[in-house]
Amino acid sequence: MKCLCLIAFLAIMTAQSYSDLGVESASSDAFVSRKGLQFILNGKPFYANGFNAYWLTYEATDPATRFKVTFALQNATIHGLTIARTWGFHDGGYRALQTAPGSYNELAFQGLDFAIAEAKRLGIKMIITFVNNYSDFGGRKQYVDWAKSKGQSVTSEDDFYTNPLVKQFYKNHVKTIVNRVNTFTKVAYKDEPTIMAWELMNEPQCKADPSGKTLTAWIREMAPYVKSLDSKHLLSTGLEGFYGDSSPKKKASLNPVAANVLGTDFIANHNIDAIDFASFHAYPDSWFPNIDEKSRSDYLRKWLEGHIEDAQNILKKPLILGEFGKPTTTPGYTQAQRDAVFNATFDIIYASAQKGGPAAGALFWHLISDGMNNFKDGLSIVLSDKSSTVNIIGQQSRKLGLIGGKGK
Repeated sequence: MKCLCLIAFLAIMTAQSYSDLGVESASSDAFVSRKGLQFILNGKPFYANGFNAYWLTYEATDPATRFKVTFALQNATIHGLTIARTWGFHDGGYRALQTAPGSYNELAFQGLDFAIAEAKRLGIKMIITFVNNYSDFGGRKQYVDWAKSKGQSVTSEDDFYTNPLVKQFYKNHVKTIVNRVNTFTKVAYKDEPTIMAWELMNEPQCKADPSGKTLTAWIREMAPYVKSLDSKHLLSTGLEGFYGDSSPKKKASLNPVAANVLGTDFIANHNIDAIDFASFHAYPDSWFPNIDEKSRSDYLRKWLEGHIEDAQNILKKPLILGEFGKPTTTPGYTQAQRDAVFNATFDIIYASAQKGGPAAGALFWHLISDGMNNFKDGLSIVLSDKSSTVNIIGQQSRKLGLIGGKGK
């Protein structure tokens, strides 16, 4: 009964006009900008402690399940989280956003509209990603399949980076997204300060060219294109952070062996003027499934500190850990292990932020609401569970807020 009451209440709330719920007052909020190694919001350093919630558009496509978006974002604000990273894509398939090249499902687009409007109402900034490296939610594979159906001679997902028609499909999608006018707020995405940044792709890879040059060339083309359409928002790559030929020592010492064939180069991929900040992810459990917990912990520390060092000394840009977590599916998993991963990650981020360094925050993978069993996995976190990990997340938000001048 309690759940039904909550659903009814949220349905009434979301049925109201967004001006009634404070969107107009929130619209005066500033864009997040970059000054040297730091993000700036309203003249103060801004720190991006937050979460991934890739499912926001998917659940908001159906008005009957939009309460899950509201509930998740409300819980996030209670815990002081400032950033939500989510997908700005769903290419083909059930509840697709883009049903075919240049064709869009308006209901799905209104789902994304709703997620942005709710984030705006609740004071959460967003990082929105344009496409997936993987076939989940369509991704590069769907783009290449679309090109093949139009007679293009494409044989690999990696043709995504070089085939002219596929590249045009991608540019058209970017243009559609940034020019979209939100049906709830009436503000174009490119003019929406709730959006902190765009990402070119979720975890881009190009196995066809392990040197990283193909991916770098694609970023050099696409990043200025995004900026030509939208000069107000920040932009990053969505990269996992694996090192390439421009960092031979770290490629040898920090990369998982399998990563050396993925065609990415953390330094070269980010050392581009139109890329405003660096992105990297951390998943030592999946990268090193056969080593012990202490070795994974030692690696995590070196991985984080190595990227912070490079962001400060080479790239001279802010840095966001876009994904991290501790899966419950790891053999021998304990809650204490997850807490240790979150503590170590947050401590290293905080140490950099406290001294004005480039580390601006970490976004855990991934937030879900109560009862969302269809999205539950070994990495999902429900903030209302009030677990020890959730307490650690809240503590980090308060600490970073104090540096940024928002804490009490």
